[in-house]
Amino acid sequence: MKWEEGAARMNHQKHRKKPAGLLILWAVLTMPCVPLCAAELTSEALSTNRPGSAGDATNATLPAALQKLKLPGVAINVQERCVDVDSSVCLHRGDLELVACTKGTKEHESIVVIGAKPMHIHLALLLLGANPGSPATRKPLGDQAERWIDVPPSSGPVDVFLVLKGKEGKIVEHAISDFIAPSSRKSDDSAPADQKARFPTHTFLFAGSVLYGDGPGPRRYLSDESGNVISLSTFGDELLCLPAIQSQNNDALMWQVNATNLPAVGSNVTLRLRPRILPAAKAESANQSPSVSVPEGVHR
Repeated sequence: MKWEEGAARMNHQKHRKKPAGLLILWAVLTMPCVPLCAAELTSEALSTNRPGSAGDATNATLPAALQKLKLPGVAINVQERCVDVDSSVCLHRGDLELVACTKGTKEHESIVVIGAKPMHIHLALLLLGANPGSPATRKPLGDQAERWIDVPPSSGPVDVFLVLKGKEGKIVEHAISDFIAPSSRKSDDSAPADQKARFPTHTFLFAGSVLYGDGPGPRRYLSDESGNVISLSTFGDELLCLPAIQSQNNDALMWQVNATNLPAVGSNVTLRLRPRILPAAKAESANQSPSVSVPEGVHR
């Protein structure tokens, strides 16, 4: 399904996500497997580490509290201020629509596959103080029911890395852009040489997917169902995405896997998400105008 069709359909749903971050946090924290003490792990507590302050005691208890938080395949790394997700390499050759997907979905067009639930990754990012927003969508143009306008995604920035063993067995953190190259089907002689060499950014937006469903009972977190975890093309339900709207038509795909330094298919790696935590005063302006850029040619 084209993202435009899916976005238009979801727009008609009465319970479409508006503050998804709070709803997801509430839903996960009230599951039997997640203790309510996790609710105390706010971004303020995580960022408070002043000598002689209550923050010292809070940070001292964080490891024990986080061990009780059951998020299979997801680890909150407080010292590195990042979320680590268990992953494996699933592609060495081919065009890309995604950086990461869930098992049994889109491994043929993603760099890595994860076993964790995107909803759990969402919660982990919230606990580090990341600022969620909205994926791209469509909405009616005024009162003209037959005319729609595209609304680009917005949210706080998150840097994406792969952590793997390098030479001599040393653990190395690579920006995800190291593993993305221009598609061999594209030839744009007008592009600068540095844009041809590698993907221009490792920073994505914390779009936060969409809560979807009618009637009583919990809503569905669409990224859990679609498998769209970190996208290069626009689907409208991804957890992390690029700014603006990126076409998913086959003839518009601009990127492919760069397998240089990428371990063999099936190798276990760590997908690392490091949110850029902004001061509260700047968070709103960052949401409206994210400081993430990609070449003009990508915005299709």
